[in-house]
Amino acid sequence: MRLTEQDLDDLLPCAVAAAREAGAFIQASKARGIEVQHKSGGSNIAAQVVTEVDLRADALITEALLPTCAHYDLALLTEEGTDDHARLEKDAFWSVDPLDGTLAFIESKPGYAVSIGLVARDGTPLIGVVYNPVTDILYSAVQGQGAQRQGSPWQPSITPREGRPFTLVFDRGFDQRDYYARVSAVLNDLAVRHGFSAVQTLEGGGAAMNALQVLENTPGCYFKFPKPQQGGGSLWDFAATAAIFNECGAVACDFYGKALELNRVDSTFMNRRGVLYASDAALAAEIQGLLPIVGEIQGHLG
Repeated sequence: MRLTEQDLDDLLPCAVAAAREAGAFIQASKARGIEVQHKSGGSNIAAQVVTEVDLRADALITEALLPTCAHYDLALLTEEGTDDHARLEKDAFWSVDPLDGTLAFIESKPGYAVSIGLVARDGTPLIGVVYNPVTDILYSAVQGQGAQRQGSPWQPSITPREGRPFTLVFDRGFDQRDYYARVSAVLNDLAVRHGFSAVQTLEGGGAAMNALQVLENTPGCYFKFPKPQQGGGSLWDFAATAAIFNECGAVACDFYGKALELNRVDSTFMNRRGVLYASDAALAAEIQGLLPIVGEIQGHLG
């Protein structure tokens, strides 16, 4: 069955309730000791750690969303579950990261969140819900209906203004890469040409909150270079925020300016084409100018 506008309206509260329930559990779990496990996939420790909290939060969300799967004929893909490829057959599927930013959570640092997206089979993000349990802030969006922050319409200022700082949000360790100085020089040149006061950097946590930091600190960007190795985040890391960015009029695309591959047939990883979030299209186009650097340093990207 194809989802109607009313269906999306009805599904949003389900995702919101699931995100809040999981987020409350995550915060309550901070008072207990955390058992850290490891999983395969990804290219750094942030992508390889998993805790009992991830698994329990995943179970809570799955339990909450399964009735909607039956009623609306949806598939369900979660980071901690098995990809049964039903997402390639149904008209839409839930894309869930029950605890995005596990490493930040383990270290008791901000930057983790619950991320729930609904994605059409063609990869179009339909619903996005991100709940930050640290700040108790919930972000949401429904295709064609705008974005909300804390239940109120949200339209961040996405037009660059002279005299404001330009914000670069980056993953942990990005500033230690061999190519960081070259990337920084390009962005500093961009800041000068646009009349920004400076480039301010924010080292983030998980991909969901990293992306939302761009909208909370406009003008700015967050990106992951394309690379041949598996990794670069997975579609559940970006499904929800892509919906939110679209409804804010900001940019969520790959590094070549195309729509994010949120339902790849061959993999859930995003490494092939990279990820680029920017507060507006003009800045996104300039940041794509980093691609020649990517080509030169491809062997160093990990």
